[in-house]
Amino acid sequence: MFDLTGRTALVTGAGQNVGAGIARMLAAQGATVAVNDYVAERAQATVDAIVAAGGKAVAAPFDVTDWDAVTAAVEAVGPVDILVNNAGNGGAEGMRPQPFREMDPAAWEGPIRVNLYGVLHCCRAVVNGMCERGWGRIITISSGAGTNGVAIGVSPYSAGKGGGLSFTRTLALEVARSGVTANTVALGLMQLKDPEVTGHLARAIPVGRTGTPEDVGAACVWLASDEASWVTAQTIEINGGSVPT
Repeated sequence: MFDLTGRTALVTGAGQNVGAGIARMLAAQGATVAVNDYVAERAQATVDAIVAAGGKAVAAPFDVTDWDAVTAAVEAVGPVDILVNNAGNGGAEGMRPQPFREMDPAAWEGPIRVNLYGVLHCCRAVVNGMCERGWGRIITISSGAGTNGVAIGVSPYSAGKGGGLSFTRTLALEVARSGVTANTVALGLMQLKDPEVTGHLARAIPVGRTGTPEDVGAACVWLASDEASWVTAQTIEINGGSVPT
């Protein structure tokens, strides 16, 4: 069950954290994984970890906001069966909360370009080939900020993530008769580097812990499999039971 042998997966933003976990788990199920990150050294580090564990992977460093770079990379990788749109960020200053009415409009571009245009670019680069071959899996990683707008002070990030989510749902309807599925995984609070902060946040989550890259990777393995062929145009919330207040 959930055997991905013979499939080629492209995971964006997979040089660290959640993306690296997704890449590792897809490879563990037999997929050959093209590991993307805009920092080549990070992509290679994930590749090295996969190969060391007996999996198959290649580095594919490029910027998802650059259409020409995306298309060149996809052509080099070869036919992509599974696309995981994981690349994302909160802008040049990260996820520092700031009321929208105080934001400089220049701060909006980064989150929108990566979280929305990155998804558009990568999907456009692979979807025609998937349809022609009659099989494909597209998985977009979003967040509670994109589904419920619960992250106060990160409105451009929410807009980008929500846009990627809505686009993925609509794309799913366009390609449903071609053997291609497209779904979104919306994440709740994930593990942080500071265990004290992680522990504090975990107390507000019904299951009592924050999410791990493996939690997300397991969902992606299922969505990428033949067994999930009737699951499309869905948003799956992985958040330990958290609900918007």
